[in-house]
Amino acid sequence: MISVKDLCKHYQVHKRPPGLKAAFRSVFHRSFTTVKAVDGITFDIRTGARVGFLGPNGAGKTTTLKVLAGLLHPTSGEVRVDGHVPRKREHAYLKKIMLVTGQKQQLLWDLPPAETFELNRAIYDVPAAEYRETVAELSELLELSDLITKPARQLSLGERMKCELAAALIHRPKVLFMDEPTIGLDVSMQAVIRGFIKRYNELRGATILLTSHYMDDVAALCPRVIVIDKGRLSYDGGLDALVRQVRPEKRVVLHLERPVSQADLAQLGKVVSHDTAEAVLQVAQEVVNATVTRALATLPVQDLTVENAPLEEVMSELFARSRAARESEPEAVPS
Repeated sequence: MISVKDLCKHYQVHKRPPGLKAAFRSVFHRSFTTVKAVDGITFDIRTGARVGFLGPNGAGKTTTLKVLAGLLHPTSGEVRVDGHVPRKREHAYLKKIMLVTGQKQQLLWDLPPAETFELNRAIYDVPAAEYRETVAELSELLELSDLITKPARQLSLGERMKCELAAALIHRPKVLFMDEPTIGLDVSMQAVIRGFIKRYNELRGATILLTSHYMDDVAALCPRVIVIDKGRLSYDGGLDALVRQVRPEKRVVLHLERPVSQADLAQLGKVVSHDTAEAVLQVAQEVVNATVTRALATLPVQDLTVENAPLEEVMSELFARSRAARESEPEAVPS
């Protein structure tokens, strides 16, 4: 469904020192530097997949999504979505996709969401019967029945985001590019949005490429992740495999009936955290069973769980490795 080969997007950025003299000088002579927002990434995504597109701020995620949506032209490389070249902005292509961003809204502030739904129906030329069916389906999935007749300005952030999603799906797009769809939402509303995205994917078979800094979104929705940093590909594969590759150790979380000294805990593994009621140990995967057996035999354990390292730590470690690898690369010698 999505094919990206050697995609590059570079910008020429004017730079000058502060001050009046520098500003006047720049009128006659400007110096530019090349910013490589995306620097030669390649990946393919099959139809119906849910893929996380991850990276730190400034990694090139949003730029890539805008290229895929046809809003930006690539500097070089080849991009195709369902056989279309996005930059051509063909009507047939635009009816198949939708770019949803958590930072921007399409709802009309003083009008109810139902009016925006009708506007999108007209824009995408959705048949009336299909429109009514889609609105009913989305209203049930997102519990919108009491919201779509209220002016958008009267809705909470979470309620507006649900209506934004519904408005984006009026034409039943085959491909969803989602840029931080849960940004700014509380924990319960994030869970609602995640559940809806997953149900919509399963119901319609839509292909979803999602960026998010909330790792709960990624863990719940994306079996596969593509990670970029400074415009370059760092990882492409299964999320579980990434965790095992970067942090193969396990976390043993002990819930204690009474306080235990750190020295006693250190005999079992590396102590990550420790208080009177709970301790977290980091141990090698091959000794997890032995550690659990020994903890139950020697410590006042009320309950325990074995977990992977937090996904936030895994991503931070991956970014650190990526930066170290770039810094170790030899500098190009001018010809």
